[in-house]
Amino acid sequence: MMVNLGENLRALSGPVLITGHTGFKGTWLTLLLEQLNIPVIGIALPAEEHSLFNRADRLGAIPESFFDIRNFDLLSSFVKQYQPSTIVHLAAQPLVLESYEKPRETFETNVLGTANVLSAAHESNSVIAVVVATTDKVYKNDNLEKFFVESDPLQGNDPYSASKVGAESVVIAWQQISKLRGGPRTISVRAGNVIGGGDWSKDRLLPDLIRGFSTHNPVTIRNARSTRPWQHVLDPLNGYVMALEAMVKGVELDSLNFGPESASLAVKDIVETSRKSWPSHTLVEYLDDCQTSPIESTNLQLNSAKARAVLNWSSRWGQSHAVTSTIEWWNKVINHGISPYEACQDDLRILLGKSPNA
Repeated sequence: MMVNLGENLRALSGPVLITGHTGFKGTWLTLLLEQLNIPVIGIALPAEEHSLFNRADRLGAIPESFFDIRNFDLLSSFVKQYQPSTIVHLAAQPLVLESYEKPRETFETNVLGTANVLSAAHESNSVIAVVVATTDKVYKNDNLEKFFVESDPLQGNDPYSASKVGAESVVIAWQQISKLRGGPRTISVRAGNVIGGGDWSKDRLLPDLIRGFSTHNPVTIRNARSTRPWQHVLDPLNGYVMALEAMVKGVELDSLNFGPESASLAVKDIVETSRKSWPSHTLVEYLDDCQTSPIESTNLQLNSAKARAVLNWSSRWGQSHAVTSTIEWWNKVINHGISPYEACQDDLRILLGKSPNA
């Protein structure tokens, strides 16, 4: 059991503030912090109808407020009211394809929103550390199957990844402000393609599969040969908590990768593993290469050696195990009547090394 995880955060006077706590990662992080007995508060847009936040009946479970992080006045007032000691900034427009439809909004949310969060943190007297989640897609990617390290060049070609490179620039600027004038320690964290129970976002592979599997409708798959660093959502979130704790203890960190230890798996590998794990017959149609959109990167892989060395972080789920665990989560919820909240608690027990009945 990871008995020491969260110890330094529990000792602080203020809670952890999660921006985007109604999102997929935000809901899982809230549940993780609750398991660790760490006070948590949240700000976000209202949850989407079929979100994990709603499925797990999370409305009103923590002190929270619903507004857009582009509204600096509301953000600043919330921080001053609740006096968080640390912040995990997850709020974002997270979808590549949607960024093409709403490029300006994507940049406003991901770049200006990040600047607002860091500005509010620096203006407060309570915040001592901030984790800013960006993405593995910030790296300059020539699709050469390279394992990206934190010092590699950053470049975004699509509006989403470019906006996240902008968020990285904001982090660097506020890191410099902290060095010159004092202020919270700030780190950017870059994770791979997170999967897990409860994700219902559009244009994501596992949610698309579950929608098809559960309704017995065929699923059309694009980019079957593309690789991604697939990982269970709790693996990077565990890393974010560990990074917060390290900064609270005075460790200087600028950026960290959190990805699987093995080479990235192809989309087709994930699809076939998912099909075998679902209890009933499923239908999948693969688009030909000529039908596949060139919008998204073909190959992505992360080197997480720095996180392992500095934080002693490691993955609890391998890539294939993360897929089968996600499918099992949905199988329990859809076919066996297990509540989404309890299904999440099962995975949290695995992460924390607790017994099933703990």
